[in-house]
Amino acid sequence: MIAAIRQLATGLRLTWGAALGLVYPPTCPGCGAATAQPHALCPACWAQLRFIERPYCQRLGTPFSVDHGAGPLLSPRAMAEPPVFGRARAAMLYDGLARDLVHRFKYGDRLDLAPTLARMMATAGAELLGQADCLVPVPLHRWRLWRRRFNQAALLAQGIAALTGLPADTRTLARVKATRSQVGLSRAARARNLQGAFRVREAARPKLQGRRVLLIDDVATTGATANAASRALLRAGAASVDVLTFALVAGETL
Repeated sequence: MIAAIRQLATGLRLTWGAALGLVYPPTCPGCGAATAQPHALCPACWAQLRFIERPYCQRLGTPFSVDHGAGPLLSPRAMAEPPVFGRARAAMLYDGLARDLVHRFKYGDRLDLAPTLARMMATAGAELLGQADCLVPVPLHRWRLWRRRFNQAALLAQGIAALTGLPADTRTLARVKATRSQVGLSRAARARNLQGAFRVREAARPKLQGRRVLLIDDVATTGATANAASRALLRAGAASVDVLTFALVAGETL
């Protein structure tokens, strides 16, 4: 009986989705051109994205311009300043269309872009996702959340959770310090700005013990945010923390 009800519900959703597709045919999130599937980029927009592919730093996920051969590859920065987190990956470099997509999503209330970005993140972070126990989005301070009305990292985490089946624990980590915007700050200033900014909620500490956390955010720049959030999660009992973002600022490292 339950199986029959589920099949009926699935059939109704598919029928409703097909009907909506006739009235509102899917379009490319990048340029608005017609596409065969919802949330899919057209070939022209796809070609504009600079995906991060091997070879890249195994810790920071930053791409190398040349292949340095077999074995684990570490960038000079990863060796000189090891991050708090274990590994970081990003789907693409933050420029051109990728930057435009993030701006539309984050500042233009284009919440419909979340599934598109989440799908590309899930592909880029497949290795990390396969070893994670849960997803934790980087939180916003309550005042910034009130102004923006949504947390873009939480929407991305929920989109990835829907694709992978991993739980997205949106209330594990809290941003307790109203930091100034990171835009325009140096690497050192970003780190100072985020000292003590994150805290694991008391109610979330028991279920965090021994778990492998994958921290989710939209864009990575200097890594100050990822380091500060990872430090709070590890101190609260997480076994490990890796990081997955949609984009990585070109010329920067995590």
